[in-house]
Amino acid sequence: MTASFSMFSSLKDKIAAREARVVTVGLGYVGLPLALTINECGFPVTGFDLNAARVAAINAGERVISYFAEDRIARARAGGRFGASSDPAVLAAADIVLICVPTPLSTEREPDLSYVVRAAETVAAQLRPGQLVVLESTVWPGATATVVKPILERGGLRAGTDFFLGFSPEREDPGNATFDTKSIPKVVGADDAQSRELLDRFYSQVVARTVPVSSLATAEAVKLAENSFRTVNIALVNEMKVAMEAMGVDVWEVVQAAATKPFGYMPFYPGPGIGGDCIPVSPVYLSWRARDVGSSLPIVDLARHNNDTAPDRIAGRVIAEIAARSGQGAEGARVLILGVSYKKNIEDTRESPALAILNRLEAMGAACDYHDPYFPVMPPTRDHPGLAGRRSAALTEAGVAGYDAVLVTTDHSGVDYDLVGRAARLLLDTRNTYAGRPAPAGAYVKI
Repeated sequence: MTASFSMFSSLKDKIAAREARVVTVGLGYVGLPLALTINECGFPVTGFDLNAARVAAINAGERVISYFAEDRIARARAGGRFGASSDPAVLAAADIVLICVPTPLSTEREPDLSYVVRAAETVAAQLRPGQLVVLESTVWPGATATVVKPILERGGLRAGTDFFLGFSPEREDPGNATFDTKSIPKVVGADDAQSRELLDRFYSQVVARTVPVSSLATAEAVKLAENSFRTVNIALVNEMKVAMEAMGVDVWEVVQAAATKPFGYMPFYPGPGIGGDCIPVSPVYLSWRARDVGSSLPIVDLARHNNDTAPDRIAGRVIAEIAARSGQGAEGARVLILGVSYKKNIEDTRESPALAILNRLEAMGAACDYHDPYFPVMPPTRDHPGLAGRRSAALTEAGVAGYDAVLVTTDHSGVDYDLVGRAARLLLDTRNTYAGRPAPAGAYVKI
């Protein structure tokens, strides 16, 4: 069965007139940029989040994400058609509900859909006929149909008959100055034609291009394929880094030269490991689902292992380099970690390899400080709760010179690398930060 033509036609008309009321569930690095972009395209939007402090900050027009234009949220609020709320009643008034909540890994490093389940239950309690519900969170293929759909149908309404259901994987890249929510093509999938058409029509009003696919599961798999590709190639280049260093070859120069080939090659660069909520997570969801259906992804699993163990390898290399130059062992070695975000120029430590390296160094007996302009005080993190409350060390020449080693883990733009280069006795660089900068005065090693 399909939904009544009147419900389908009514929502289609509202979308065309940009009068469909939209609620984004979750106001993090996916939900908030999406909510603002939709509002900037003319739709009335409410962001729903249980974090009352974040809701209040957004309603006050504060810039809660550092790479936003300073007045972006304030301008949206001034327009009168954007706001945030912690009241689930806003879901009942919505025409379109977009679920944008985290899907992290459990402590056993397996898929954790608890946020999605709770969000679906909250939406289900307010669900009414004619609404379009879209999941944007990363899940394994089949999860929307087998986990989210049954929850939404508990009240008696049926997907494809009484309401519309789709999946559109988020493709946010926090801090990317070239591509934003509006310019990144949007994959849209559904298991019935009416839901798929509504998804396509809605997102076509918001982004530069939509890419319709045949089913929910296909759309779910797209995100996992994209990030598994990245996982494998990051593991490959980090593996080549070690081998080429033994050959006396700079892998950074190799990658930059190889990138000039106009076909058949895409550059990936070495680093301290992988972080964020995409690259470390998607391959786990894909591999877990493959095992669930009796298959396997051994190349992906090997790449995951390589990436997961990268922080341990880096920590070991730091201690080895200190010992080779000063004879100082791990016990009592003083190390400055330069950058704790998982990537440059954002305030996000999810799955950050820098934090894993810091913890590993301290487990080995070293004493670590960190410097990060985005984290004057270390926030609580699920994986590294013991680091909460630490303060970013000031960068002074005397202070930097007092460390046995400085390790560049995140190459934020707003750091005085020249000062660090002048003062550090041993500078270990995982990001090729000093390419094009004055050569460091002390020992310098790319690792």
